[in-house]
Parts: sequence; C-alpha cells; structure tokens
Amino acid sequence: MRTIEFTESAFSDIDTGYWFYEEQREGLGTYFESSIMADIRALQIHAGVHQINFGKYFRKVARRFPWSVYYQMDRDVIRIYAVIDDRRDPSWISDQLN
Repeated sequence: MRTIEFTESAFSDIDTGYWFYEEQREGLGTYFESSIMADIRALQIHAGVHQINFGKYFRKVARRFPWSVYYQMDRDVIRIYAVIDDRRDPSWISDQLN
C-alpha cells in the first residue's frame, strides 16, 4: 500500500481552502476538506497517471472544487506538496511550488 505524506505548506493550503469556503457558507469548508482528502486518498490507487506540471509535480485536479493537488512519488511514498486554487495566476502557482 502506498503511503501519503504531507508537507506543512500542503496542510496550510487545505486549511486556507477550508476557511475560504466556510466563510461562504457554514459547513461548506468541511465539505471542501472531506472532498479534497477523498481526492488525495484516491492517489493510493491512481498516483503517477496525472500530467506533470512545472517540470516535476504531478497535478491531480480535484473532482468537486476548482483546486489541484500537486504531488511527487518516490517508490511507495506519495508526497503532497501543495493544494492550490486553480483560479490563481499560473505564475503565482509556480512561485509557490518553487
């Protein structure tokens, strides 16, 4: 079974998304968080099939929100580096990942 590891910044990204959606409507932040975590858990099966972006990160587009999960693989370890709102400027996203 593949192991999933998170960087501190990835946890921070999820927290940021949670509070953004929670301010829109109570309970929506919880739905966002559970949806993103389901997408991340699915990587245990589908990791490595996604397009590579910014030269070294696989990018999994979330199913229910306009966000993407940026990750790398090392054997049986999947490292989540960022969870970013796709509506951001691509140069900003690049800066966050580099």
